[in-house]
Amino acid sequence: MNYWLMKSEPDVYSIAHLQREGETFWDGVRNYQARNYLRQMLVGDLAFFYHSNTTMPGIAGLMRVVKTSITDPTQFEPDSKYFDPKSTPESPRWQTVVVEYVETFEQPILLSTLKEKFSPEELTLVRTGNRLSVMPVSEVVAQKILAMKTS
Repeated sequence: MNYWLMKSEPDVYSIAHLQREGETFWDGVRNYQARNYLRQMLVGDLAFFYHSNTTMPGIAGLMRVVKTSITDPTQFEPDSKYFDPKSTPESPRWQTVVVEYVETFEQPILLSTLKEKFSPEELTLVRTGNRLSVMPVSEVVAQKILAMKTS
């Protein structure tokens, strides 16, 4: 099993949305490195749900990858902000995964705490200038994060 961190702005899509819905397509990723990470995901992998672009960003909970190698349908929708005119159904540029809700942490693990506990080499999230919305998390770091949570 692999571990990942996936970012979403809570006013757009939060852990509470995922909890209500049970599962969702993780659509709209338009960064090639983040897309490549999505392509590496396996069914059963766990991902930390990170609330970004908010007053107190942090890891809000946990989700599990339940389907992989899904063509992101938003790339073909002209009215979508994720529309990609260079992508075709025969040669799609963007893939995604389906994730399911696992748990919400009682208290988010704040970015400030993560910066105190992990170096940029250990956790890409805390690296200055990092803007990736999807990134791998090593098993050692994932276990430390899981030990920090309250649920």
